[in-house]
Amino acid sequence: MAGSAPVSPLAVALPDLPPLAGVKLGVAAAGIRYQGRNDLLVAEFAPGTTVAGVFTRNRCPGAPVEWCRKLLPAGRARGLVVNAGNANVFTGRAGSDAARATAEAAAKLIGCPARHVFLASTGVIGEVLPVARLTAALPSLYANLHEDCLADAARAIMTTDTFPKAATRLARIGETEVRITGIAKGSGMIAPDMATMLCFVFTDAKIPAPALQKCLTRGISGSFNAITVDSDTSTSDTVLLFATGQARHAPVPATGGVALRDFSAALAELLHDLALQVVRDGEGAQKLIRIDVTGAVSARSAKRIARAIADSPLVKTAVAGEDANWGRIVMAVGKAGEPADRDRLSIAVGGVWMARDGAIVPGYDEAPVVAHMRGREIAIAVDLGLGRGKATMWTCDLTHGYIDINGSYRS
Repeated sequence: MAGSAPVSPLAVALPDLPPLAGVKLGVAAAGIRYQGRNDLLVAEFAPGTTVAGVFTRNRCPGAPVEWCRKLLPAGRARGLVVNAGNANVFTGRAGSDAARATAEAAAKLIGCPARHVFLASTGVIGEVLPVARLTAALPSLYANLHEDCLADAARAIMTTDTFPKAATRLARIGETEVRITGIAKGSGMIAPDMATMLCFVFTDAKIPAPALQKCLTRGISGSFNAITVDSDTSTSDTVLLFATGQARHAPVPATGGVALRDFSAALAELLHDLALQVVRDGEGAQKLIRIDVTGAVSARSAKRIARAIADSPLVKTAVAGEDANWGRIVMAVGKAGEPADRDRLSIAVGGVWMARDGAIVPGYDEAPVVAHMRGREIAIAVDLGLGRGKATMWTCDLTHGYIDINGSYRS
């Protein structure tokens, strides 16, 4: 649970998070699972706020994911309710009823339809959400919403996270500067397929929902869909992007286009920052690993190979043990099911080529690789020598800490 493990040695400090126009937030301790800590977040957005989202492709999604999927096509949002400690997954009709009751209770306070209130839950799967505790906490929480609450919001959505995750960027739309700020949570059950555990991004820009969705979908590909901690895709993966429209800038067409070039780039950078923070907080992680695959027959093939390496327990434990065992990388390339030629394969760690064209490099000196393996950030490069496809994935090492956390998660 949040706070039960030492802070990851790969942690990054929470940045300064200025208030964002059109967003008011609040947190509370509803006692959903945890005692003595905030576990409930509510956000209210200015009228006219648009929304974009991406969700898990896990075939057993939680009730909040199903609720948000139904709401998203309208592209409008006035509220967000997030709880930690209970995922509201695999709870049947009770889960759907809890989601609806939560949205209706929040909507009544905000003064909007329930279909304008988005939801997210994270925590234990298979336990009925104590929705009465949640809704009972909403009135006093809502009464105390304020703009300067982003840091508290980042902490309230944590579960096994050891540090809160947030990022902020500035971008330009025409001659106007707009701000983008995001918070995220995630530590285990991380192999996102359209998103991560939970991530909420806010901007004061005025962007039509279709254009906002294009920006988000594009940004997810090289960020949350390029990380893995343990190869498990959560049932609750959700990324939501809210645009409050409070900044005064030139109108943005529904198609986005050139008007959103700088905004889209800044958003992608912010999402990448948050995604790497999730990997840095991988359960039990001691090392951040970057895997670059080049020379594949296609970008898709390169990504599958990079993912096979990133998900390999043998590669991840070798890194944890600081063992420069490049044979395990060869194994992972070969098991990916993608075109590969052993006699064209080259592998490097820490910028040192260990094997080229299917054989160890003559005179290879392992000393600099061993020194690199002792560091906190590990770089693995693979060149298949078959084409121009390339991809990058980020992961972390696999330590005894992962077992300790997940062997006692519910206790």
